[in-house]
Amino acid sequence: MDDLSEKEQIERIRGWWNENGNYVIVGIVVGVGLLFGINYWRNQTLNTQLGASTQFEELANEVAENRLEPAQEIAAGIYAQYPDTIYAAQTRLAMARLYMDQGRDQEASDELRALLASGGDSEMQLVARLRLARIFLYQGKAEEVLTLLEGRVDNAFAPRYQEVLGDAYFEVGRYGEARDAYQAALSDPRANQLLDTALVNMKINDLPEAEGTAAAPEPATDPSAADDPGEENGE
Repeated sequence: MDDLSEKEQIERIRGWWNENGNYVIVGIVVGVGLLFGINYWRNQTLNTQLGASTQFEELANEVAENRLEPAQEIAAGIYAQYPDTIYAAQTRLAMARLYMDQGRDQEASDELRALLASGGDSEMQLVARLRLARIFLYQGKAEEVLTLLEGRVDNAFAPRYQEVLGDAYFEVGRYGEARDAYQAALSDPRANQLLDTALVNMKINDLPEAEGTAAAPEPATDPSAADDPGEENGE
């Protein structure tokens, strides 16, 4: 009986394997394939990050030395190879700064526009929008500043957005709205960390008492001097 029982068990195992063996093999193959795919993806992601990081470090050195042509070459490589990484966004900001340092405000504007065109409201894009607004002020395009910033001031850099918005309102003669924007900037709890509050108060004091009173606008300043990546992050 014991021998018969053992043979029956063996036959049952063979029968089960004949019916289900292919599924077991497929499951093992799929499992191994998934494991290999995950490891491959992780390795590729790591390699991509390392490659982009190395190139961005090289770019940062060129920007620090104010060398435009080699920086442009490295930036083109980053845009081509790593377009969807944070390094591409950082490169846009760095190149915009370099172009402004070289007095090439239109090319700086193009870099920032390209960053904003990728969509979203990441911190990098918030910085890009603010810098682009300052370039517009530098170019005497106050109306474009209003289009860019109105309705978009509720973010981590709200005091700075409000100050630039106030500058744009001042440029187009909308002094009451300029005052409101400056006061909103100063009333923000982050104002002391993000603004030169004495300067904003001076701007309020310089506003005409009544709408339509002539006033000489303050000279435009180079927007690149007010912002660097560390400063925008509160560093």
